[in-house]
Amino acid sequence: MKKILTLLFSLVFIMNVSMSQSLTEVWTSDSVFATPESVYYDAGRKQIYVSNINGQPTEKDGNGFISLLAEDGTIEKIKWVEGLNAPKGMAVFKNNLYVTDIDRIAIIDIKKGEITKIIEVPGAQFLNDMVADESGKVYITDMTKNQLLILENEKVNSWLENSELTNPNGLAMENGQLLVGCSNYLLSFDPETKEFKYLVNETGGIDGLIPLGGGQYVISDWSGKIQLISTSKPSVVLQNTTDEKIQAADLGYIPSQKLILIPTFFDNRVNAMKLAF
Repeated sequence: MKKILTLLFSLVFIMNVSMSQSLTEVWTSDSVFATPESVYYDAGRKQIYVSNINGQPTEKDGNGFISLLAEDGTIEKIKWVEGLNAPKGMAVFKNNLYVTDIDRIAIIDIKKGEITKIIEVPGAQFLNDMVADESGKVYITDMTKNQLLILENEKVNSWLENSELTNPNGLAMENGQLLVGCSNYLLSFDPETKEFKYLVNETGGIDGLIPLGGGQYVISDWSGKIQLISTSKPSVVLQNTTDEKIQAADLGYIPSQKLILIPTFFDNRVNAMKLAF
């Protein structure tokens, strides 16, 4: 009897943990996007930007565009800003939306909804994610070159090349620290000293990266897996659509609603999932 009760308690505990760490669909778009790679929630304006590659990730074809959505997922304009090649990561500072575009950075005036400047990045190979700090410095990953760059005063320079930067992709800021998702671990950098530490190991690839506080993070691996990882607890798989060939690329997040925004890449949708944790 004691063994049976222990087993029952264990099952209840596992069920409670599973229920407290889950994703529930709130809304999903129709398949109207064109290879959506990244979703960015602009909290100040309560609107959502979606970068659409609309082709191959390294093709300079001019087909790429940014979509504009309302906070509830309503599509305001599917082709809000056009004339990009293969746009990926995005960041906002003041009135500008910054977008990586293979080997250049596009600066978009949000109020006007138009590109005001293109900054070429000589030698860049695969600019991917980006994040802005409180002062307006924008950090950028070059995934192929294993490099971090910085955009400051509309000039891009190399910020760091380090042997630990293995396929750097997802970026985020947390308490003044720069978080970098690599091929199988999450790093934290001091922007002043460039000293780093490992936060979480054995993560798999990190495309989307959302800090939740308390040493917890939601990550996506592009292929379809979304995990809750922690500096002190085992990782939990929240969703995995890999077998269905539905990708989970660079995630957006609406903190007030605990809503994760998932671009499904070749599936051409954006899914909004409520996070319980």
